[in-house]
Parts: sequence; structure tokens; C-alpha cells
Amino acid sequence: MTRPGLIVAAAALLAMPAAATAATDWRKTVAATADGGIAIGNPKARVTLVEYGSLTCPHCRDFARDGEPVLLANYVRSGKVRFEFRNFVLNGYDLAATLIARCGGPQRFQSAKSRIFAEQSKWIARIQGTAPDRIRAVQSLPANRQLAAMADIAGLKPLGVASGIPAARIDQCLADSAAAERLAAFTRKASAEQGVEGTPTFFLNGKRVDAHDWASLEPLIKAAL
Repeated sequence: MTRPGLIVAAAALLAMPAAATAATDWRKTVAATADGGIAIGNPKARVTLVEYGSLTCPHCRDFARDGEPVLLANYVRSGKVRFEFRNFVLNGYDLAATLIARCGGPQRFQSAKSRIFAEQSKWIARIQGTAPDRIRAVQSLPANRQLAAMADIAGLKPLGVASGIPAARIDQCLADSAAAERLAAFTRKASAEQGVEGTPTFFLNGKRVDAHDWASLEPLIKAAL
């Protein structure tokens, strides 16, 4: 026999909107920012973490491997922290990798970035193992062809394809001189206005912090919360 109280409780539960019965996963909220970054998380989060990083930087790779999974699961998912990655481009190969990572738009950026970081030691080894004559030949190419040639040397295009970005679209992105210049301009601005000199460099709520890995950064995030 069903009791009236249970019927009322069940009716009330069915009437509740979906948002009230399941917490928002803020990791699914991704957007490009006016400062050239890709942000993940609640736009109204109490804490905003900005990383200036390079895809050729081994310390940035280590943070992506050791810190980001915890950051996203424990702080971004709940809406407490918003994480923004801003590319700080250090060299031509970094620029080629960055254009590929950003080629699929904000929604595919995290996946592509993570894959490129995970394979970083391999594709950098390919560059280092390339014959000097081939390197010089690439440097003599017209500017709009150099980045594609660099990507070929490093074997970067398959990493973009594996992240769901069509090969033809990657070719377009690598030839996009305007996009390349925008990234270079964002790097110059970060250096001139934020004092960024190396990677990774982190800012918490707009203030630069003395932390370069997850072990030193997490306590600062907890304190800011």
C-alpha cells in the first residue's frame, strides 16, 4: 500500500528541473577569451587561474600531465575555479603546434593540446634528428609554407587528426598567416604588459604567483578559495 507522503515526495521530485537534480559540470563550458586564451569553467568562478604556456615547454607538459587532471576534476568541475590557457609562443615549431591545437576551435582545444603535450618528447626528438640541410630548406621557403613544413618535420599533423580535426582543415590553419600573427601579437603583449618571460607562468585572479608546478600551485589555489 502506497502512503500519501510517498506520493507527494515522488511528485515533487518529478517536478524538479533537471538542473536541480544534477550539479553542473563546468568542465563542459569552454570559450575563447579576448586575451587570446581558451577558458574552461564557470565564468563567475571565485578564482580564475591563467597559465601562459608553450607547447614546446617540458615544464608545461608536466603540468598538463600532473596538474590539469586534478585541477579540472577537483576545482573546475564544481565551478570554484576557471582555468584559462594562453599560448606563449616561443619558436616556429611551437607556433605550428599551436595553430594545429587551436584549429578545431575552443571545444577541441583541450583534447588537441593534451595529445600534443603527451607526445612532446617524440615530436621534438624528430626535429632534433632532422638533417641540417632539410632544416635550412624549410627556412628558405615562403613564410606561408614554412609552418606546414615544420609540422611535417615534427609529425604534428597526425596528432591534430587524432584529436578530430580534418587534415584539410589543418592545412588551412597552418597557412593562415593572420592567425599566426595574432598569436605572435598575444605573446608580445603578454611579455610587455604582464612581464611574462618564460613558461609556465601562472596568474591567480590577475596576480602573478611564484609557482611553476602543481605541487606549488595547488596550495595557492586553496588559499584563494
